[in-house]
Amino acid sequence: MDQPTSEPPTPIPASVPPEAGGKPAPREPAPREGALRKAALRPRDAATLILVDRRGRAPKVLMGRRNPALVFLPGKFVFPGGRIELGDRHMPVTGTLPDYAEAALVRQVTRPPRHLGRALALAAIRETHEETGLLVGTRAYGPPEAVPAGWEAFRDHGVLPDLEALHLLARAITPPGRARRFDTRFFVADRRAVAAEEPGRVGAESELVELAWFTLAQARRLDLPGITRAILDELEAQIAVEFAPYRQIPYHFMRHGTRRRTFL
Repeated sequence: MDQPTSEPPTPIPASVPPEAGGKPAPREPAPREGALRKAALRPRDAATLILVDRRGRAPKVLMGRRNPALVFLPGKFVFPGGRIELGDRHMPVTGTLPDYAEAALVRQVTRPPRHLGRALALAAIRETHEETGLLVGTRAYGPPEAVPAGWEAFRDHGVLPDLEALHLLARAITPPGRARRFDTRFFVADRRAVAAEEPGRVGAESELVELAWFTLAQARRLDLPGITRAILDELEAQIAVEFAPYRQIPYHFMRHGTRRRTFL
């Protein structure tokens, strides 16, 4: 991996939580059976949150390096995120997603479930906390009275997720044939939307083994998945127009072996 040569990244101290553990690679299936299974995998709804710090001369993004022991994208630098969990559909919030985001999130989705956009936004916020220890939201209204499983830290820190703090950036589907497939929606929030922090989420036995803030130029020199590199380009373009609500939302997917980029 090329090391940044200018304006070094701002690190976040890493430590190993006692309950964390690496994920062993699964047994390899027989080649033909495994290939058929991978090709038939249906992408699972997932969401990612890109935190952006715009206080300096150049915007910085928070990225983490995935544990090399993981099956999916081992050792790659990524944004925090993951699939929707049951509790994401029931967590109390403040604010709503913008109308343009709600509309884009259900386009080209067959029979979208009720409140899909809300669940995706909350999945991005919860996964960001689980992987980085950062709680995105507000303390202005006090703690939520009751929370579903997986959201206890927000209650304990008096943080209510704030959907108005999020911008919808893009959508991308993992190509066929991968060990995991996700239909991922990428959201963006300003670093100032972080209301609390829990240390000890990043370390040698955790999902993320490193975590740091990088300028976009520095981030492009990291070991990235191809889609993450494309999302960095989308982010730079949308920062330039201040996330204007009239902008188009890019949609990345593979069709007949060819990478496609359209708009929602």
